Amino acid sequence: MAATKLNRYWAIAIIFLMAAIIITVFVAWSKYRPGQPIEISLPPEHEISGNINISGAVANPGIYQFSGGDSIGALIQSAGGVTSNGKPDNLQLSIPAADIALTPQKINVNRAEAWLLEALPGIGPTKSKAIIDYREKNGFFRSVDELGKVQGMSAVLLEKIRPFITVSD
Repeated sequence: MAATKLNRYWAIAIIFLMAAIIITVFVAWSKYRPGQPIEISLPPEHEISGNINISGAVANPGIYQFSGGDSIGALIQSAGGVTSNGKPDNLQLSIPAADIALTPQKINVNRAEAWLLEALPGIGPTKSKAIIDYREKNGFFRSVDELGKVQGMSAVLLEKIRPFITVSD
């Protein structure tokens, strides 16, 4: 009889021990959230702007301007978005040293889609469509000056966008 009473106490102790382990595991598991993004924010007095190098598995890698209000998602979209073989949850942020000069990325008018052409100063949906139509009808532009043949492209506008464009294949 004493042995059965002792076995019953051991059984109750083991049940309580198992319950404590299960509760501990459940609490630890509920606090673990894999894949949750880490938000980086700076107080307003640290507002920054400048150029950022966006490279890797994006459609148009290069140097882009940013301001403190831009999100990383908006910056990636300005680079054409993540490519089909890209992994958007594996990003790296690199801030260059102050003594490194970055040259802005130029838009290749032979490859640019309408939304990217519209990012150029003075180019709206109508002019971007005219550029694409000209390119599809006549082939790639051989020089920046050939953009002057596009309907609605004035010499003044061409000079305004010249620093931002290229015509490489």
